[in-house]
Amino acid sequence: MDSTVGKPPVAWQPLTPRGVAAFARAPLGRLLVVQFMVAILAAATVVWFLHDAWFPTITEAIDQLPTQGAIRDGRLDWHGDSPTALAEGYFLAFTVDLQHEGQARSPAQIQVEFGQADFKIFSLLGFVQGIYPQDWVVAFNRLDLVPWWGAWAPVILGIVAGLVIVWLMLIWTLLATVYALPVWLLGFFANRKLSLRGSWRLAGAALMPGSLVLTTAIFCYGSGAFDLIRLAVAGAAHLLLGWIYLIAAPLRLPLHQEAAMVKENPFVPPPKEQAPPANEKPQAEREPPVAGG
Repeated sequence: MDSTVGKPPVAWQPLTPRGVAAFARAPLGRLLVVQFMVAILAAATVVWFLHDAWFPTITEAIDQLPTQGAIRDGRLDWHGDSPTALAEGYFLAFTVDLQHEGQARSPAQIQVEFGQADFKIFSLLGFVQGIYPQDWVVAFNRLDLVPWWGAWAPVILGIVAGLVIVWLMLIWTLLATVYALPVWLLGFFANRKLSLRGSWRLAGAALMPGSLVLTTAIFCYGSGAFDLIRLAVAGAAHLLLGWIYLIAAPLRLPLHQEAAMVKENPFVPPPKEQAPPANEKPQAEREPPVAGG
C-alpha cells in the first residue's frame, strides 16, 4: 500500500516534504504563526549581524571625524587629510578620498569612500557611485554625529527588524500566490487530495526551509565562516530549495480515494495467457484417468 494514502501529520514543522504537505490541510492561522516565527528569527539574525559586524565600525568612523564638516549643496566640506581611512573592519570600511585617487583602498568586503561631490561603495562585485543630495545639509563632523548616532543606533536596529519581518511576510504571500496554481496542477495530475486554497498554504510553507537556510548563511557570514561569495551562493541555493519542496511536498499528500483503489494501470493491457506447447493437447482433449489403474 502507498504510504501517502494514510492520514497526513499535524502541521507543525516545514522542514520535510511531508511536514510541508501537512500545511495544505491545516488552518491558515497555523501557517501564519510558523511564518511569523521564521521571520522573527531572520530579523533577529540581521539585527545581530548589523550590531556586531557593522555598527562598531560606524562608531569608530564617527569618532575619527574632525570637529567641523558637513555635506551641503551637493559637496563635502572636509577639514582633514585626504585620502585617509576613518575606520576599517573585516566587513566594512570608511575612507575619505576627495578626488577618488585610489590611495585609500581597504581589504574590507565593503568599503564606503567619500569624495568631494560623490561617494563610492566598493565590494567584490565592483562598485556603485552616487551623488550627494543638493538640497540637504548633513553633518559630517564628530561633535554632531556622536550624540546623534548614540541616540538613533538602537532605533535603527528596531526599524530594520520591523522592516525585515514585514518584507518577508509580504514576499512570502506574493510568492505563495504565484506558486499556488502550479502546485495545484501538480497535485491534480498526481491524483492527490489538494484544493487551490490548500495549494496556497502548501506553497507558503514550502518557502520556509529556504528562508531558514538563508538565515543560517547570514549567521555564518556574520561569524566569519562565510565570505560574500558563499553568502551569494547560499542566496541562490535557498531559491532552488524552495522549488524542490514545491515539487516534492504535493507528492506526499494522500491519494484520492478512487486513485487509491486502483491496483493496476488501466492503460496497460492485461498479460496474455501463455499458449500450451505444440505437442501438448488441450486440457479438454486429454483422456480421463482409468479407475483402478
